Amino acid sequence: MNDLLEKLELIYQRWLQIGEEITKPDVMSDMKNYVKLSKDYKELQAVVDAYKKYKDVIDNIANAKDILANEKDEEFREMAKTELDSYQTEKETLEEDIRLLLLPSDPQDSKNAQMEIRAGTGGDEASIFAGDLFRMYQHFCDQKGWKIEVLSMTEGTVGGYKEIDFSVTGNGVYGIMKYESGVHRVQRVPQTESQGRVHTSAASVVVLPEADEFDVELKQSDIKKETFCASGPGGQCVNTTYSAVRLTHIPSGIVVSIQDEKSQIKNLEKAMRVLRTRLFEREYQKYLDEIASKRRTMVSTGDRSAKIRTYNYPQNRVTDHRINYTMYNLANFMNGDIEEVIQALQVAENAERLKEAVE
Repeated sequence: MNDLLEKLELIYQRWLQIGEEITKPDVMSDMKNYVKLSKDYKELQAVVDAYKKYKDVIDNIANAKDILANEKDEEFREMAKTELDSYQTEKETLEEDIRLLLLPSDPQDSKNAQMEIRAGTGGDEASIFAGDLFRMYQHFCDQKGWKIEVLSMTEGTVGGYKEIDFSVTGNGVYGIMKYESGVHRVQRVPQTESQGRVHTSAASVVVLPEADEFDVELKQSDIKKETFCASGPGGQCVNTTYSAVRLTHIPSGIVVSIQDEKSQIKNLEKAMRVLRTRLFEREYQKYLDEIASKRRTMVSTGDRSAKIRTYNYPQNRVTDHRINYTMYNLANFMNGDIEEVIQALQVAENAERLKEAVE
């Protein structure tokens, strides 16, 4: 048995073991353990499927070699030779895929995400661009069948957003959206420009894995809760009930304010989700820093100050600076067709991870 097959056999046995464990009453009654095991079982499924295919191919290669060694009929031998070539090619492809599957992935990739877009340099034009980015992500999430929920926002004076925080819920959201973290730069003639000159503005995007209640243990005694009357643009009162919620986590000093829902209960629920994620971020940042110390292309290291992409309207051009990737289809890109560049970033990161594994 080759080394890869041995490694896959061990993983397969572990998968079978987890499958048995999650049906036991004592495991099912321990929700934290049950959730973890269920997640492990689901994540190992792709490796198990690849193992079964790989095992079949190895068996087929052995059969074809046996025919070539013992069969006298020339027609049979020719068929076996053709099959052997085909299986050898399939084996090589499968081995490449399996090596990627066996690389340690970011443990948070399967999570939902919380995203923040902040207008940067460029005044009103930066706010308009932040709004354009939010709409771009809305279109992309619609295509993927993901759900977006706005957590809080401050609108720009002439449109767009000074800042907007939102959650994205779906299958493997963080593993895809994490590539959007960083500074996005736009070059175009602003709506506010009368001379027709091209200006450069920027907005920053932060993508965080959304923490669930099992990731962060929050004690109610550590949280100071305040309610206040929600206000809108210009400071006018949106409602006369104290529906807005401000939470202060006393040990860390983190403050979260949510006021976009009319219901205090809903605002409190959202505020707790944001607070959990902000606390979880502190631990997760250590993991990102570790990646950053090893990686050279900085593809998904969460460096928020890095300029990752330029949107050039006069040239109809989008350039991702991390991998020197350029496409001339800006209108479609802003309508949510960003999958191509994300896939290119994933390929670049996987190549780097494979290189790390060999070194």
